[in-house]
Amino acid sequence: MLKFTPILLALLYGLLMYRFSAWRTARELDARSTELADPVLRRLTDRMAAALELPRIRVNIYEVEPVNGLAAPDGRIFITRGFYNRYRAGEVTAEELASVIAHELGHVALGHSRRRMIDFSGQNALRTALAMVLSRFLPGLGAYLAGALTSLLAARLSRADEYEADAYAAALLVKAGIGTGPQKSLFAKLERLTRSNAGAMPAWLMSHPKTAERIRAIEALEAKWAKLENKR
Repeated sequence: MLKFTPILLALLYGLLMYRFSAWRTARELDARSTELADPVLRRLTDRMAAALELPRIRVNIYEVEPVNGLAAPDGRIFITRGFYNRYRAGEVTAEELASVIAHELGHVALGHSRRRMIDFSGQNALRTALAMVLSRFLPGLGAYLAGALTSLLAARLSRADEYEADAYAAALLVKAGIGTGPQKSLFAKLERLTRSNAGAMPAWLMSHPKTAERIRAIEALEAKWAKLENKR
């Protein structure tokens, strides 16, 4: 039994981290967000809500500067103040920002946002357990190897989630009459904005797929839908 104690302790740590992270995230978002009231964006979200047969889609502004969207574990959708300011300055169109909202809705609908919180806690538990085991055989390197392995796993899972959320958003945007054009044009803008941060890092080490790959995936969906439409 004693030899399993480190693993059991790591699993308990993961559970505690999940509960704490969920509580801390909800508290942070509650304290630093307000409901989005932009009338143009509201009309677009109403079109998406109608496509989903929902009464409305509530979007909140998270008061931080980095350009980002967020799907909280409790299902709420957030756009950062920095992203909204880019829209107000004319750097991002309303339709492009709507595509971000559609993408985050995909994370919620597909269970990614809640699972990511669980995955984050599970990865911490796995990292702790691996570090304990590997350090016995590789003193000084065990913790480093455990961190590298769990980071690679997290990146791969995150990229898969992004492709799935992109596909969900594309289908929703088409159904709402907005189309995938804004989704693809926003990808190109985000690439320019983040290129200096991403550098030449290989795609398999990044948490998000490369822009060109995301656009190709959407175009493949469009081609598939066109074939299905032609067969009718």
